[in-house]
Amino acid sequence: MPDAERTVSGIHEMTKPIDQAAMLSGLSKSQFIALMAMLMSINAISIDIMLPGLQEIGASLGVTNENDRQYILSAYLFGMGFAQLFFGPLSDRLGRKAPLLGGLALYALSAIAIVFVPTFAALLFFRFVQGVGAAAIRVVTVSVVRDIYGGRQMAEIMSLVMMVFMIVPVIAPSIGQLIMIFAEWHMIFVVIAFYALAVTAPVAVRLRETLAPENRRPFTASAILDGFRIVVTNRIALFYTLATSVIFGALFGFINSAQQVLVGIYGLGVWFPVVFAAFAGLMAVASFTNSRLVQRFGMRALSHAALLGFTLASFVWMGASLAGPLPLPIFVVLYAAAMFQFGVIFANFNAMAMEPLGHVAGTASSVLGFVQTITGGVIGAFIGQAFDGTVTPLSVGFFTVGVLALLFVLIAEGGRLFKPHNPAG
Repeated sequence: MPDAERTVSGIHEMTKPIDQAAMLSGLSKSQFIALMAMLMSINAISIDIMLPGLQEIGASLGVTNENDRQYILSAYLFGMGFAQLFFGPLSDRLGRKAPLLGGLALYALSAIAIVFVPTFAALLFFRFVQGVGAAAIRVVTVSVVRDIYGGRQMAEIMSLVMMVFMIVPVIAPSIGQLIMIFAEWHMIFVVIAFYALAVTAPVAVRLRETLAPENRRPFTASAILDGFRIVVTNRIALFYTLATSVIFGALFGFINSAQQVLVGIYGLGVWFPVVFAAFAGLMAVASFTNSRLVQRFGMRALSHAALLGFTLASFVWMGASLAGPLPLPIFVVLYAAAMFQFGVIFANFNAMAMEPLGHVAGTASSVLGFVQTITGGVIGAFIGQAFDGTVTPLSVGFFTVGVLALLFVLIAEGGRLFKPHNPAG
């Protein structure tokens, strides 16, 4: 498609009435948001529901170093990260539904396989495979949203998706804790397998194919490389992706060490899921707030302010933690102040990264997802492995990624913050 046609097409996408655009999926707006959120929440439940069971999983499979339990999360993230590079171009060729259904099936089967693993190495292998299945789910979900929405509308929809998505971290650790009371850790994977199957039903029956035949791209090496080139040579897309990636690293770093911090340092025990849920709920509130404000103020004004707030809150947290052990209330306030901003940053940064790439949405989603997941996973693993019995490594990690993200945003914006590029910004 010539550049001029792409521009006209992109403007048309941004100006379509939301209700009419949602109908392209075969679903009402609320049904569409709910289904996209259910799909995105699969990744959250894959991580958060097992946090209360990490200690028992490690003990059951002979893991002696408590930091090694974090690999259960890292293996999943790396499987998801690398596989996105395959599923994105595949969904640009075959359409969205077939790869999505295949990913859901692989995810569910891997979860069932984990129930029967005899060793920790086998568990890590199937967690990696489960992440491969999740890659298709993540890539196609973002691609479907971009097929239908653009600009501030996409940021609004992604904020609402993230708001519902955040309900899972609110309830998942409590579900995991409940499972651990009445059953062994194996039942956790049975539950997430059935959840994936439950989501599969409305995808198979209700969701229409959102990629028009005329917009499909060949699945050849040259076409795939050309798609990758389009993504990585777009300054705004690339550097907003990198900014999101490093912020993700902070979130993954906390998730990796959350059980050690909240239970090991602060002795919360069975109250761990409650505090974890409160943090997730705060991010859900931030996502909802963003969805109500983004059409009025724009993606850049909200997300740039949130990034500055994240960096400032992390700096205060780091300074306080370096001064000595933090009491639980102070830790909660400072961490919450930083992570409230995440709920605003994520949806807007992703929408701005995807905005110029609608004509290669599947490939773009895969490259963006790969960079975000792998970079975030590596940074998160580094922060998690630096755990030393205090919250200092976590706070230093948060401040560092805040500074890096700010640098990437400045590069993306040519050195200027808060300036909208067009009515969609």
